[in-house]
Amino acid sequence: LAHRIGQVAYLGDQLRSAGVPIVEPSGGHAIYLDARGFLPHIPQGEFPAWALTCELYLEAGVRTVEIGTVLAGRDPKTGDHDYPELEMVRLAIPRRVYTDRHMDVVVTAVARLHERRDSIRGVKFTYESPILRHFTARFEPIA
Repeated sequence: LAHRIGQVAYLGDQLRSAGVPIVEPSGGHAIYLDARGFLPHIPQGEFPAWALTCELYLEAGVRTVEIGTVLAGRDPKTGDHDYPELEMVRLAIPRRVYTDRHMDVVVTAVARLHERRDSIRGVKFTYESPILRHFTARFEPIA
């Protein structure tokens, strides 16, 4: 357990050193990127955390999860998006699977994205399921 918490702390420290905005303190199982801090030019209605998850996968094959507006869903009465206070991307670290070298690959990829963050655009739905939309939704980049 100490190794795992240390590995997550290592990832958080490396990301902070690269100037990447993360939610602090670092967790015991994951680092959460602050997508609104990372991509302040993308309005919440263009899903900055979702856009960041896509970019990270394209950059380095790193799979993450959006914890933001897409996950929050819509208000059942108004149909408007439920906008949470935080837009996050979770970098979960399973126990005894990855080495610190793997963490370095993640840091390098996230730092590259952070350097070119102004070029990252939001996304829009092309398909949205009425329930559990984050499992089956489809998106396209906003030009």
